[in-house]
Amino acid sequence: MESASNEEMLPPALPLATLIGRELRGGGSERPLVRYGHSGFAKRGEDYFLVKPDCLRIPGDPSSAFSVFAVFDGHNGVSAAVFSKEHLLDDVMSAVPQGISREDWLQVLPRALVAGFVKTDIDFQRKGEMSGTTATLVIIDGFTVTVASVGDSRCILDTQGGVVSLLTVDHRLEENVEERERVTASGGEVSRLNLCGGQQVGPLRCWPGGLCLSRSIGDTDVGEFIVPIPHVKQVKLSNAGGRLIIASDGIWDAVSSEIAAQACRGLPAELAAKLVVKQALKTTGLKDDTTCVVVDIIPSDHCSTPPPSSPKQNQSKLRSLLFGRRSHSSVGKLGNKKKSASFGFVEELFEEGSASLEERFGRNSLSKANLPPFRCAICQVDQVPFEDLITDNGGGYCSAPSTPSSCPYLCSGCRKKKDAMEGKRSNRSTACT
Repeated sequence: MESASNEEMLPPALPLATLIGRELRGGGSERPLVRYGHSGFAKRGEDYFLVKPDCLRIPGDPSSAFSVFAVFDGHNGVSAAVFSKEHLLDDVMSAVPQGISREDWLQVLPRALVAGFVKTDIDFQRKGEMSGTTATLVIIDGFTVTVASVGDSRCILDTQGGVVSLLTVDHRLEENVEERERVTASGGEVSRLNLCGGQQVGPLRCWPGGLCLSRSIGDTDVGEFIVPIPHVKQVKLSNAGGRLIIASDGIWDAVSSEIAAQACRGLPAELAAKLVVKQALKTTGLKDDTTCVVVDIIPSDHCSTPPPSSPKQNQSKLRSLLFGRRSHSSVGKLGNKKKSASFGFVEELFEEGSASLEERFGRNSLSKANLPPFRCAICQVDQVPFEDLITDNGGGYCSAPSTPSSCPYLCSGCRKKKDAMEGKRSNRSTACT
């Protein structure tokens, strides 16, 4: 067996601008391979996951390929998790204009994710069921990773040098001060469960409903201030690739992001997912559903079929390709614009977590040539030009056909949803019709 040092096995360092340019020009050899594995144990049976590694944005065009992975952690039943698994991706893609370039697709994707999450929530509420779910949806196109999430099903990125980065924000009222302030400002009450005698126990919850999360899909029986608007983060990996770990809170309540990453470094994705779950169960036992999806983004020039070798040699080679030398002292923090390690770095392209549709739809827009002038930005239904519409750029209402067509619009039903999420109406069950 031919031996090589970590430095010899790593791909040559190239400026990030060169990598982006090559990929945007459609260089097929620059696209990485995606390998994945999943594992889990059921306590309540409310966790679901989605794996779609071979999606095509343009039918029949392999250069438009992308991969999708998601985890849904349901509560109060499985209906919302199942519905989101079946419809969320389609709702997101329906908000992406047809016939746009790959560069435009990646630019508009964050806003399309917001529209898709809200549409899935509205459509599920029409069913009149009380279930809710977290949702963490990951879209991989080349070395670009876009993650949208509501709830507390976390996604982390492990890159060379042992740098672990959070790609999501936990929407737990107990831990997220900004979300507590938003909920109370919108008319919700945040407090712990009151026992007889006034004793307060357990985590902070939102009332009515008693939900511990500030964002979710579904949950028709709680206030509209529990919103489905996702935190979205988009990053560009270096040509060294990286590993994603997407998991429900049954994992993250037991192990930290760093421990989860360290527990499975150097192992194939399928085995890595099993080891993360095993580590969580070893720590706390099976107290909740535990679901883990591991996704490896591997440079294509390192993925030719290797000669037969022992498992230890394979493990050593994979570790050197994905992570280089370990460094347990370097941990990426959410919000850093760039994270560098000794063998590669990650560029943050986009991040937004606002719960305001005006802020989310007023950014990252395509040119008016790619957007139908009177199509609702959420439900994607074309409107009559003189129908009462709202533009989210400035929050003002408009009905004249002379309104600039580059503005995203909301139909009357989706406008009601927007108003309710901003605290202008408290009855969640009257979602858009």
